[in-house]
Amino acid sequence: MKAFVITILTVFVLVVFGAIIVKSVSLEQNCIGYLKRAADANTVETASSELKKAIKYLDENNLTSGYTSTLWRTPDEDISFWYKNLKSSQLELSKVTDSTSQLERTNLLMKLRETLLDNGKDGDSITVPDGLSRYPNNFAWGLLFWLAFILAIGLMSYATITKY
Repeated sequence: MKAFVITILTVFVLVVFGAIIVKSVSLEQNCIGYLKRAADANTVETASSELKKAIKYLDENNLTSGYTSTLWRTPDEDISFWYKNLKSSQLELSKVTDSTSQLERTNLLMKLRETLLDNGKDGDSITVPDGLSRYPNNFAWGLLFWLAFILAIGLMSYATITKY
């Protein structure tokens, strides 16, 4: 009976950690990666194309408003503000025509880069609200994470003590 319970708990821990990783990788592949490419683009057309892919993912997954925080609201977790900035950048890029000067294009790309990137002590990183991959169920995912973490520690301790 102990082996069955330990197996079930182990599967639970692995499923929770696996699901969190999958959600994070999905956001990285379908949104953050395209935002990075838009920030790195050398042409307005390329930047616009990459930004469009990221915004499409956000729209399809209803990641356009709300807060990712679970206990209190902080500005860095405001999805609405972040999303509106992305949409504004997309609108600005769409206004570029053949008659737009190279200087204006370069300025737009620099402005886009400043919008998409944060400059920290470890270098540049894409601006994304913390916890976006788990939104809108951040509280539930947080509880599951901590429960799984505590169970994992308990299972490792039990295995060490009993030489299971």
